[in-house]
Amino acid sequence: MANPLQFAYRTQKTIGVFDAAPAYRAVPGFAKPEGNTRCCGYSPCGRFFAYATNEAVVVVDTPSGHVWTTLPVPNVYELGFSPRGTYLSTWERPSKDENGDANKNLKVWRTVEDLAPGAQKQPVGQWVQKSQSGWNLQYSDDEKYCARMVTNEIQFYRSEDLSTVWSKLRVEGVTDFALAPGKNQNVAVFVPERKGQPAAVKVYNVPLFNSPVSQKTFFKGDKVQLKWNGLGTALIVLAQTDVDKSNKSYYGETTMYLLTANGAFDARITLDKEGPIHDVAWSPNSTEFGVVYGYMPSKTTIFNHRGIANHTFPIAPRNTIIFSPTGRFALIAGFGNLAGQIDVYDLDKGYRKICTIESGNPSVCAWSPDSKYIMTATTSPRLRVDNGVKLWHVSGALMYNEDMVELYNVMWRPAPPSSFPANEDPLTPVPSAHPSAAEYLSKAKAPAKAVGVYRPPGARGTSTPLHFKREDEGGAAHTVSNGTSNIGANGFGRPRNQVPGAEPAQRTVPGAIAADGENLSKTALKNKKKRNRKKEGGAGGDANASDGHLAPPSDGSAGNAQNRRDRSRTRNNNGDGQQQQKGNNADNNRKPSTEPSAPAAAASTPAETASPAQTQAPTNPNAKKIRSLQKKIRAIEDLEMRLAGGEKLEDTQIKKIQTKAAVLKELEALEREAVAA
Repeated sequence: MANPLQFAYRTQKTIGVFDAAPAYRAVPGFAKPEGNTRCCGYSPCGRFFAYATNEAVVVVDTPSGHVWTTLPVPNVYELGFSPRGTYLSTWERPSKDENGDANKNLKVWRTVEDLAPGAQKQPVGQWVQKSQSGWNLQYSDDEKYCARMVTNEIQFYRSEDLSTVWSKLRVEGVTDFALAPGKNQNVAVFVPERKGQPAAVKVYNVPLFNSPVSQKTFFKGDKVQLKWNGLGTALIVLAQTDVDKSNKSYYGETTMYLLTANGAFDARITLDKEGPIHDVAWSPNSTEFGVVYGYMPSKTTIFNHRGIANHTFPIAPRNTIIFSPTGRFALIAGFGNLAGQIDVYDLDKGYRKICTIESGNPSVCAWSPDSKYIMTATTSPRLRVDNGVKLWHVSGALMYNEDMVELYNVMWRPAPPSSFPANEDPLTPVPSAHPSAAEYLSKAKAPAKAVGVYRPPGARGTSTPLHFKREDEGGAAHTVSNGTSNIGANGFGRPRNQVPGAEPAQRTVPGAIAADGENLSKTALKNKKKRNRKKEGGAGGDANASDGHLAPPSDGSAGNAQNRRDRSRTRNNNGDGQQQQKGNNADNNRKPSTEPSAPAAAASTPAETASPAQTQAPTNPNAKKIRSLQKKIRAIEDLEMRLAGGEKLEDTQIKKIQTKAAVLKELEALEREAVAA
């Protein structure tokens, strides 16, 4: 019978090893260490478990919990096993000896070693390693060789002889590398952009480093994640920039590329939703991968090994995808600043959704090696309250819960899927839950009924307009654009004078008379008629006083034309007080008076009362230019309104606004010439 599932955890005061389903008990032979413990971890094969105290590193046999060996190395901050657990690497903080030379703080130890009685273990390899990121050696799956990165170089060692460099890969400016798993002995290296040259990812065959067998160059790549599939035949490159030059994201731009180890295929993966790439993961079958991408709510798509989309899941606020070890299930979750919902899908049954788990605020989420359980945990220092571990069945039922104080880390013991029965259905039957699950559910607060958002009385009882809905609820897709008219000053939403769901209103100038009376209130329309009648009466009285005859226009067209010309001049001069004053002075100068020059003024009155249609008739050579200048004035006033609303304008648009006074002056001059004619 296979060993039960097992997980280990580290808290502020101790480290524990726990048997999960079906036993749910602490491993009997494991003695919990007390005091300060900085790190712990399982070997990839699951045979060993190690933890570091202030005095030494202790290696434990996982089935029994008994101490296997102790390494005499104090103050270890990081530790890691080779794939088969033969070697254990430790990293200490950089320090100097009495002579001022740097101590060798990266050490490699053999976990299985025959020693004489009373003899103390010695490291089989040691180096100076200043950086904590990427500190550990990378091993091939068979542990025949390992590699570490130094400046402009990847050094390879045979695992049995770490004192001698076996081979070197010289790459100028290399900042990251990844050994391929499986039987393919390949290594991928990354060189970021420098001196105008594009970034590059190159794949070499170990130890034939004369030329790369596959490579991909691209811009917008300051750092990358190199993700090999399980067989080591294909590589996903997730590239990211430190700064997003389009100002659409605080975290830089992300792009994704796919290339094969033999150089037969490479391409950029094109995504159909704008926004960042949140997560990408290979399926254990090595023939497909999942990507979570786009502005929230995001999209999740499964691609094949050629980068062609196979299936797209429903849009939802998610940022994580994890495949089960068997490859049958996939969980798509929203962690971090999202609500912690986990959707579980059965990929072998037509991507059927099995359940949705409300996991709270987990910072750790992992499948069990048999693909039957999902572990979630809330850990410190991200959250120092509600720390603990929960185990969920793949069907969505809570199986186990344990609250802890300042939980720092928790992990499953690795085990190959082949160590579990292949004919069992993970979904049925659902096993019995531990009593702690029922106790937790009984104390858990029932979800409060959603109160909902405030609705004004006129909108109550109606459906929510699409403009207010999220994309996954049927609303419009979120887009980000710069400098477009449908985007507000802050890059989102619409301008302030546009109401979602309403017809777009025509932009008007404050204080100007409307083009027609359709949108005026009754009082405003009544006052407007009074002003028109007063203007018509004043014009007629002045004409009668000047020539002594009653000679009104036979059809009233002259009076109406005067009104239309007054309205046009008001619109053109609005927003510029000085130009408006000039226009008023010009009108006053043209009015008839009792001075000796009255006959001349009276003679010009019929010309002033002529309609624009007459003054801008086809026989008038300036009519076309006047219309063009009026069009420019309207465009300038529109730009002034956009600027007053907080919209950022282009330099050419600002310059156009500054030409308003000159355009008005030219327009008035042409109108005077037309009137005089």
